Amino acid sequence: MSGRPEGEAPLNVLLVEDDRAIAKVISMELQHQGHHVSLAADGKTGLSRAMESDWDIVLLDIMLPYLSGYEVCREIRLKKDIPILLLTAKGEVRDKVLGLDLGADDYLTKPFAMDELLARMRAVLRRKNPQPPREQGGLRFRELELDLLAYRVYFSGQEIHLTKKEFELLAFFMEHPQHVLSREMILENVWGYDYYGDTNIVDVYVRFLRGKLDEPFQVHYLQTVRGVGYVLRAEE
Repeated sequence: MSGRPEGEAPLNVLLVEDDRAIAKVISMELQHQGHHVSLAADGKTGLSRAMESDWDIVLLDIMLPYLSGYEVCREIRLKKDIPILLLTAKGEVRDKVLGLDLGADDYLTKPFAMDELLARMRAVLRRKNPQPPREQGGLRFRELELDLLAYRVYFSGQEIHLTKKEFELLAFFMEHPQHVLSREMILENVWGYDYYGDTNIVDVYVRFLRGKLDEPFQVHYLQTVRGVGYVLRAEE
């Protein structure tokens, strides 16, 4: 399991789940990622805690004592715009539609892998908190310039010809300079979190970029962090 990406702020998470074993696993993993987790074991308590504090995201089970997750979701949405991710064993389309119609931002069916939960959380938060527009449609890292509007890349004024996916990958690196990015995070943001192809595709495309950037210009910008992923930074 990869850690929380460097530079990503810890989240205040409200987990409403009555299954103690599941709640413990999710809570421990989120805390391991550096996030702060508060637990509620029934719908009534979960609703009360959701209303009394500001949360970055609510992970909400559907089958709960006292108040169902649907009821909790509806009541939260009447007063707050907290991101809500539903967690449930119900996988029927009508159940998903009901939850989304009541204001949930996404829906994850049990059992699920923790990597998928973390990816869904990040996706929900990105939709709720979109990044501000890039300044004048461009990105810069040292001698490297990327024109997002024209889809062009330059190194010290010399154009580098990239494929569409190479361009998107480099743009993602340039949006997060000095940050170590895991392969999972790169896949999620460049290929989409529902990508089911070979995860080695990240390594392949990093190799392509190095062949067009690092090697011709004798720099070492795309660096490997063993066991984690890659980082865009100048060689020390």
